[in-house]
Parts: sequence; C-alpha cells; structure tokens
Amino acid sequence: MENKESIWICTNCGYSASRPFKTDICPKCHVTFWKCMHCACTLISASAPETCSECGAQVEFQNITSYIPDWEDYEHLNSP
Repeated sequence: MENKESIWICTNCGYSASRPFKTDICPKCHVTFWKCMHCACTLISASAPETCSECGAQVEFQNITSYIPDWEDYEHLNSP
C-alpha cells in the first residue's frame, strides 16, 4: 500500500500545508468558517460572530474547519 502524505488546503484562499492549521485558522488569510446553529448559514471570519448576518439570531456558532485534507476542488465554496 502506498503511503501518501496529506495536504491540507484552506477552502477560503487555497493555501496548502503538510499538516493541519494551528487552531483551525489559515495562516495566510487568517479566517475560519462558522456555521449558525439557527439557520445553518456558513460565515467566514477570524472569530465567531455575535449575530448571524443571514437570520439575525444571537446563537452559538459552530467552527466548521476551513481546511480539507487531499481536496483540491475548493473553488465552488467561494462562488456566490
């Protein structure tokens, strides 16, 4: 079996690294993805927002990691 090294790619800017990003924040664009626990809207920010820009709720936001190992088709995530 072939031993393949993982590549971690930021889904926001495309920066890649050979290991996971420290504290789930991309070292190049300094952001991570946050999911509103009320409406499931995904927001991009360096830290969790206080209110959702989509539904206006003041709820907890879940950190949904901004990098995906071995995944190169990240362009569609940045499309409107």
